[in-house]
Amino acid sequence: QVQLVESGGGLVQAGGSLRLSCAASGRTFSTYVMGWFRQALGEEREFVAAIIWSGGTTYYADSVKGRFIISRDNAKNTVYLQMNSLKPEDTAVYYCGAAPVPFDRLLIRTLSRYNYWGQGTQVTVSS
Repeated sequence: QVQLVESGGGLVQAGGSLRLSCAASGRTFSTYVMGWFRQALGEEREFVAAIIWSGGTTYYADSVKGRFIISRDNAKNTVYLQMNSLKPEDTAVYYCGAAPVPFDRLLIRTLSRYNYWGQGTQVTVSS
């Protein structure tokens, strides 16, 4: 079993920055990919960014490309999401997910490929 705990959310003005963290733990933590998704009020959960744990290849949604950076610290079993130039439309609950079993990277943006989820952290961007 894998436990994921997000932190770092908060209230920020438009144009500001936040860094989210997601710490993973479990009896033996091993994963293929870690991802960040977000869910705005009344909307479906959507892909934000993902990173292949071994090798570090990254993927981004078009809406955050150039503004957000996903990274990981293998020694700490932690994935980060640095969010810059935040916009009001970035307001959402942000969740990290883990997918232990390898799959076709074409599906990396697919919610159902992620088996474990954190509880989420609220990000609010004011205009």
